[in-house]
Amino acid sequence: MPSPADTLWADAKPDERGLVTAVVQHAVDGRVLMVGAMNRAALGHTLETGLVTFFSRSRQTQWVKGETSGNTLRLTAVRIDCDGDAVLVAAMPAGPTCHTGASSCFFRELDSRSPGEAASLATDDGPDPAVDTRLLRVFETVLARKAGLGITAAGKRSYVRELLAAGPEHIGEKLREEAAELAQAIEGESDDRVAAEAADLFFHAMVALASRDLHLHDVARVLDARHGTSGIDEKAKRTGG
Repeated sequence: MPSPADTLWADAKPDERGLVTAVVQHAVDGRVLMVGAMNRAALGHTLETGLVTFFSRSRQTQWVKGETSGNTLRLTAVRIDCDGDAVLVAAMPAGPTCHTGASSCFFRELDSRSPGEAASLATDDGPDPAVDTRLLRVFETVLARKAGLGITAAGKRSYVRELLAAGPEHIGEKLREEAAELAQAIEGESDDRVAAEAADLFFHAMVALASRDLHLHDVARVLDARHGTSGIDEKAKRTGG
């Protein structure tokens, strides 16, 4: 009986090197994370282990994404395109996918908004990519835990999964608790305590977003839409005041 890899590869039309293009897509939000190449062996290893595996054209060897960094890609689904020369791999990342630390290798976009002027490359990470990358890295971990991947405590427990399982009321209580602790720190504690309490609040807000299938990008879009508008005017518009 043919294996799943044999069945899928039977429809493939690899190039002269025996390779097909592999496009990796985030299993939750659909973002393209990276593009690589697979041969029959890499596809088989991906399906057998659940860890996305590629064939390196430069090193001429098979490699598991994240085998040294720990930033693996856990397979959820794979499809082959109509021409047979590419596969679409849906996966959950266990950290940033790009070697730069970005969540996706596709963090630069072509900015050509000025007709007649030379186009330039811009990043979607804002003025300080390192800050956004770190926040995205944490959020990717939250999404992975929600999907049932990974553990961070003894006894195979996950704090994120326990929060999500407790439901929205408990998550709301944690948000109010963390906000109160941040407010208390701002009123009279050290800068380090303020930063730590803010980190706790940000983290629990990320869990709350994940519980509603929302992403940090959804929050960023709202902030982008408000950019350039007075906070007083914007609040008045929302409250009708």
